[in-house]
Amino acid sequence: MNIESPDPIAETETTNWRPAPPSHAERGDAIPDVVGPAPPVRRRVLLPVLLFLATAFSCFWVGATHWSPQEPWEDVLMDGNLLPVRQAMAVHWRQGVTYTLCLLAILLTHEMGHFIATLVHRIPASFPFFIPLPFLSPIGTMGAVIGMDSLRADRRQLFDIGIAGPLAGLLVALPVLYIGVSRLDLTTPPAGPYALDLPLGIRYLADYLQPPGYARGSLVATSQLNPYFMAGWVGLLITGLNMIPVSQLDGGHIAYTLFGRRAHWLSRFVVFGAIAYMVATRQFTWILMVAIIFLIGIRHPPTRNDQIPLGRTRTVLGYVSLVIPLFCFAPRLIVFRF
Repeated sequence: MNIESPDPIAETETTNWRPAPPSHAERGDAIPDVVGPAPPVRRRVLLPVLLFLATAFSCFWVGATHWSPQEPWEDVLMDGNLLPVRQAMAVHWRQGVTYTLCLLAILLTHEMGHFIATLVHRIPASFPFFIPLPFLSPIGTMGAVIGMDSLRADRRQLFDIGIAGPLAGLLVALPVLYIGVSRLDLTTPPAGPYALDLPLGIRYLADYLQPPGYARGSLVATSQLNPYFMAGWVGLLITGLNMIPVSQLDGGHIAYTLFGRRAHWLSRFVVFGAIAYMVATRQFTWILMVAIIFLIGIRHPPTRNDQIPLGRTRTVLGYVSLVIPLFCFAPRLIVFRF
């Protein structure tokens, strides 16, 4: 995901005055032209590195605890016994490492897709900031974001930057998921604090691979998970969430470049539809995501030039990409039943 965060641009002096060309505001666009070359980019390095390392440990921890990270800490809080924590890391470290490498490969490829696209278009952007989520969440992370100078991206450039991340991430997520689904064994008794619902894309893959014990509508219990499947499931979840056509998510960038200001109505429909769904079904797993969207704003800001045509290839790819969320996450996500 890339969040637009325009940096101030210094004014340039000139000795030979010429009539200024029509500005974007005079042509009916929403923001003024940006004049002159982009200033040197000074990217923060230490904080992105520290957050990446924290996210790596967070993912390792949830993998080593078989995606039930809160259980070892219950003994610590009750009697101060650290043995379950040490045992989890010593006995299941391979599972933690496998999950970490697979998931971070998906997320890093996703973010590098955005980052390389900003380099190609010479749009100032930060290094990726990963978000660890170590103790209560069974996935270990909330993904990553990059900051981008939105004043320098036009419509076509924003489309390229927005679509590059999800497509790059899926190139890694799909092979990982293929391995994970092929290693599922649903004949083992389901156990654990929760089960995962399967999105449409994984159901199609499971229908094709037919892992032992799989049937239409199957859930995957905590005890039946493997690190490849979990990494692929989380990778699809984060990709699907990023591709929701609202705000400054990747899908919001793409929707704005396709529909312009009409995308604001699509954003409102999606957000308030999600709220209505949560209230009607009492499925509040999306409440954090909705809160984040309200925090960063539902409306998408204008680009440097909204009038540049996308072209047929980008337009078709954009419309196709908007269906990605339908295949990437299930409405229930996690079912607490075991």
